[in-house]
Amino acid sequence: MKKIKVNEEACIGCGACVAINPDHFAFNDEGLSHPISQDNLDQKELQNAIDSCPTSAISLVEAESEECECNEECEEECSCEDCGCECCHHE
Repeated sequence: MKKIKVNEEACIGCGACVAINPDHFAFNDEGLSHPISQDNLDQKELQNAIDSCPTSAISLVEAESEECECNEECEEECSCEDCGCECCHHE
């Protein structure tokens, strides 16, 4: 299963992905892009957003595991968004 990954170290917050594909991207509190949905990964707009990133910070990767990406022990209400881990109950 694939998922959208944004390398926050490479992201410069230019907003191209958000403008091209707001169904999948938004700005986080630091003004950087982050994925807001892991649905419809075959959308043409998603590939356009990936291709338009000037720093190549966005990629589609194989989901490695069902572990939480928030780097915290998962509680009943996890702070991560759309990480896909079993404990977060994201849909």
